[in-house]
Amino acid sequence: MRSPQWLSGLPVPGHSVLKMANYKPSSLASMPPTLDPAEYYELTPEQRRAQEERLAIRAQLKRQYQLQLNDPHRRHIVEDPALTRWTHARTLNIYPNFRPTPKTSLLGLVWGVGPLLFWYYVFKTDRDKRENLIQEGKLERRFNLSY
Repeated sequence: MRSPQWLSGLPVPGHSVLKMANYKPSSLASMPPTLDPAEYYELTPEQRRAQEERLAIRAQLKRQYQLQLNDPHRRHIVEDPALTRWTHARTLNIYPNFRPTPKTSLLGLVWGVGPLLFWYYVFKTDRDKRENLIQEGKLERRFNLSY
């Protein structure tokens, strides 16, 4: 029985020789380890068994999560521990991934204080020009608060 066209490059249990993608390494760079056929096809039976066990555990956890998530009588929030870990890593734990350097300090100053100074200058010059025109009598002050 022949496999469908889209399965031609995938590893098949029990078959040790399969075609790999037609990748030709460059003369300037070696083949990436992810494209090494030995990593995928020349596995020992113990490695294959461990891989299958990991896949079975992953499929079982995925099925359990999907059943909890799609339960129509659910009364609580279903938390995904992987999503919780990802959120924690992205929001609460930024300092191991961020190092204050002169460049980041300058960028913080430019994007934090720069817009405030820019708008202060725009509003102040506009207000001063308008006040000078009012004092010269070329512009009538609207909305007098005191008479």
